[in-house]
Amino acid sequence: MDDLPFASLTEAAVAVLETADPAAKARLGRQVAEAWRGGVLKSLGDTVPPDRPARPEKPELLPPNQVKKRKITAAPAGRAALLHALAHIELNAIDLAWDIAARFAGEDLPRAFFDDWVQVADDEARHFLMLCDRLAALDSFYGTLPAHDGLWEASQNTAHDLLARLAVVPLVLEARGLDVTPAMVEKLRAAGDEASADALQIIHDDEITHVAAGRRWFEWAAERRGLEPVSTYHQLVRAHFRGLLKPPFNKPSRDLAEFKAVYYEPLAIPLETLPQ
Repeated sequence: MDDLPFASLTEAAVAVLETADPAAKARLGRQVAEAWRGGVLKSLGDTVPPDRPARPEKPELLPPNQVKKRKITAAPAGRAALLHALAHIELNAIDLAWDIAARFAGEDLPRAFFDDWVQVADDEARHFLMLCDRLAALDSFYGTLPAHDGLWEASQNTAHDLLARLAVVPLVLEARGLDVTPAMVEKLRAAGDEASADALQIIHDDEITHVAAGRRWFEWAAERRGLEPVSTYHQLVRAHFRGLLKPPFNKPSRDLAEFKAVYYEPLAIPLETLPQ
């Protein structure tokens, strides 16, 4: 780890963001996280992140409404399509975690803030590589199917404000993962794919800690600005997230993250209006 050519955490974070090859991005991110935790990287620095991370030529990025929904089937191709979509989410999550660490480094934040988001970035890299292993076991790989760019759009829409970023990325997008992943785990087990189901269970359990970090730092930042957290969350989500939040919510997992229903239920689509 001593041979990493970076003088600061933000310089290293930007290097991860500017790495186009997905597996190389994930592996470099894991090395940077280890260096930060081990004290090899000590300085925070002030390197400015790019507006967009580097991306490989494949997968082709399409508008969200042009990407087909993935259905879990017992056939390897059906499971691979689902895992590919999840791998794309995790690749974006790597960049989102490094971006928040670099983009807001000049805001006089405590060391613990960076410790948390470096850990999140490390987890997301581990998740991505784990999903790539599962794709390989199904004779596939990341890049074989189109994907969408909606996750990075959320980053761009909140690049101006740490509170907005925390409200939308961990507390809307990652929290949504807590809601939908358990059903995927069950369907994969029903299809006989225990290894993929186990991988998704690991991802779900780690995401609880990510939502908890988002909630903790959102409340910290709101308090520092003299703002009431719940009403501020409602205002920011309405301003920076398109549409309402979709129930049903995984309340037990959200509760483990201490993310209370008073935050998200007032922003929900009424259940009776959802298609049956």
